[in-house]
Amino acid sequence: MTWDWNTVGDFMPHFWDGLLITLQALAIGSVISFVLGLVWALLMRTPTRWVRWPVGVVTEFVRNTPLLVQLFFLFYVLPEWNITFSALTTGVVAIGLHYSTYTMQVYRAGIEGVPSGQWEAATALSLPVRRTWTAVILPQAVRRVVPALGNYVIAMLKDTPMLMTITVLEMLGEARLYSQQHFQFTEPLTVIGVAFILISYPASLLLRALERRLVR
Repeated sequence: MTWDWNTVGDFMPHFWDGLLITLQALAIGSVISFVLGLVWALLMRTPTRWVRWPVGVVTEFVRNTPLLVQLFFLFYVLPEWNITFSALTTGVVAIGLHYSTYTMQVYRAGIEGVPSGQWEAATALSLPVRRTWTAVILPQAVRRVVPALGNYVIAMLKDTPMLMTITVLEMLGEARLYSQQHFQFTEPLTVIGVAFILISYPASLLLRALERRLVR
């Protein structure tokens, strides 16, 4: 087996296209998971059982079924109900929804970690409920959970190749298509593997440094 740099050069334009799609899916999916996860966490703290129960059922179902099954369901089943999205939109929504059930648990832990004295102080000052959450509780809770949320971003990055199964040409999808067309597998797949390492490993180091800083 020989390494062909010409193949690498020929593949690179496809790689950049795939990288752009990967980063788009990661960025939008992360935003969805962060926002929706916070919504789930807040709904689970409502005193109304008829709110908590459906939210708990939905999040448990999503968390305990494979992401790949959810991708297939959204992409192949919803069109039968006349609900159709592009492949990329479907993939982004699936990733964001799936990981929101994990970020929900992170937010819940952060909220529960806020000292009880903070709640008591807000009550003593007669702060409105919304003000208590936005000015007192959530800033402290989110600060505690930033590193954990970052870990899920890395996990989402490593799950983006699943989008290939619903025709989204992210990095691995571009490599697979190129390899099948040119019968060259080693160089494209190696480039993709190195790219994932170059993105995820520095990000993990950054998260460790951020965690140490926030713990001080």
